[in-house]
Amino acid sequence: MSVQAEIELKLSDKLNTSHLEVINESNNHNVPAGSESHFKVILVSKNFEEKNLLSRHRMVNKILEDELKNKIHALAIHAYTEKEWQEKNAVAPESPPCLGGGK
Repeated sequence: MSVQAEIELKLSDKLNTSHLEVINESNNHNVPAGSESHFKVILVSKNFEEKNLLSRHRMVNKILEDELKNKIHALAIHAYTEKEWQEKNAVAPESPPCLGGGK
């Protein structure tokens, strides 16, 4: 199973997401072609109600603990409640460009 598929499965299962996007952004970085090391996740879940941003990130990091230790180099998390997602017109921010890193 791909790292991306593992992330999708774990987050959808544990957070009961109403919207989930897992985007492999590895190609934007100085890594070999086909890498699965840099991801952006966009999640909408009722589990985020009454939780601040730090708590939401900790929830995601805990679920993906093994992947973060062994497979993922970078993870951008955009975690929203249903109301917040609607207020953003269902659009998450773009990731900034990679600023370097050597081979």
